[in-house]
Amino acid sequence: MTLEIIVFIGAILFGIVWYWRESKSNKIYRLANRITHAKDLQMKSDNRKGFIHEQPFLLRLVWITLLFAVGAGIVTFVTPINVFFIQYFASAIVGTLIGSYIASAVLFTRASTSKENLEKVFDKGKEFVEDLVEGEEEEVEEAKAQKTTEPEPEVKKSARDRFKDKGMIK
Repeated sequence: MTLEIIVFIGAILFGIVWYWRESKSNKIYRLANRITHAKDLQMKSDNRKGFIHEQPFLLRLVWITLLFAVGAGIVTFVTPINVFFIQYFASAIVGTLIGSYIASAVLFTRASTSKENLEKVFDKGKEFVEDLVEGEEEEVEEAKAQKTTEPEPEVKKSARDRFKDKGMIK
């Protein structure tokens, strides 16, 4: 169990580093794209997509599983020890996926908290509050106008007061 936790934490770190590396440069993915696709279908030069960077969940899972399957094949071929390592394999895949999503959240947060984006959010919030305040002022004015035009409704007397008015009780 301890080795599995170590593999899991190492895989999370590996996923973070892999995602960060691909967000900076996707040369390996471009090479794989050139090898597997015809000239017409190759990705554009401004496309930032990588093996796990800007990929949907299913493709991330496929690429990570393929990487660890190749790694597991190499390890079993090179080492003479035949170990039952399916739990390590699964925890490495899950850890790498979690690490990639942690890295994407951190990079996304850093990109969305730039000064220009914060100023845009502040301006939108300011406009929203102004719209709310203007809407409340209009509602208050409309309510005052309705009060002055409508007659005040009669207040119903209680049964006791009605009986007193008729002289039935003192």
